Amino acid sequence: MATQHSRSAARLMMAPAVILLLGWMLVPLTMTLYFSFKKYLPLRGGDLGWAGFDNYVRFVTSSAFWPSVQATLVIVGGVLLITVALGIVLALLLDQPMWGQGVVRILVIAPFFVMPTVSALVWKNMFMDPVNGLFAHLWAFFGAQPIEWLSQASLASIILIVSWQWLPFATLILLTAIQSLDSEQLEASEMDGAPPLSRFMWIILPHLARAITIVVLIQTIFLLSIFAEIFVTTGGAFGSRTLTYLIYQRVLESLNVGLGSAGGIYAVILANIIAIFLMRIVGKNLDA
Repeated sequence: MATQHSRSAARLMMAPAVILLLGWMLVPLTMTLYFSFKKYLPLRGGDLGWAGFDNYVRFVTSSAFWPSVQATLVIVGGVLLITVALGIVLALLLDQPMWGQGVVRILVIAPFFVMPTVSALVWKNMFMDPVNGLFAHLWAFFGAQPIEWLSQASLASIILIVSWQWLPFATLILLTAIQSLDSEQLEASEMDGAPPLSRFMWIILPHLARAITIVVLIQTIFLLSIFAEIFVTTGGAFGSRTLTYLIYQRVLESLNVGLGSAGGIYAVILANIIAIFLMRIVGKNLDA
């Protein structure tokens, strides 16, 4: 049992790391909050004084704000739906004994280690190019008109690209959870004559609840700040501009640091609202 002295020593040793981590998070957030109340235009004289809440009002009332929030939520929801559903299917398949099982698992997990910019370029040029892309040749083989993926189905294209990147992560977490399932339960249900669908619904799926929760929480945190895939493929056009990309346009393209900083605060607020919602609604599975 830890004594008071050992606990105090542990806190003292952890203090530098905690202080460094707090500084790493709080300093940028404080600077962003400071600039959000300033009229800061680098190409027009720099600091032009205080703007108050004008930046916040201008950002939220712009015609691009709510469509960007909607695009962000659609991409996050679509990727979560695809990765969780297909992740469960792949995890169940990879759990079955097969020849070359180790190699297959490595191939399934490999896309997670590809840089987002590289994977987006590969999908853009190799698969989704309307002239020389694999999908275009496939459509032409069946006598159909090739689709301009990045313009006609921009959100669906980005969801497909990002899902390909995050599917290995979901599969790995869910496969680990399936392998921790007590095989005696499945054997007993099989001996009792339970069909495969019933075994999945009443034994496997409830066992995967905590793993699914972890996948949803971690992926949501990263997907809210998706940027590279959009930058490489659509450039924010055709309704694919997310809140993060809108902030980038305000800061780097329009060079309005104050307006972009206000957008950054809105992004922090949105992320916290979604995190609180997930922890209250979905996260209670972690306590089960």
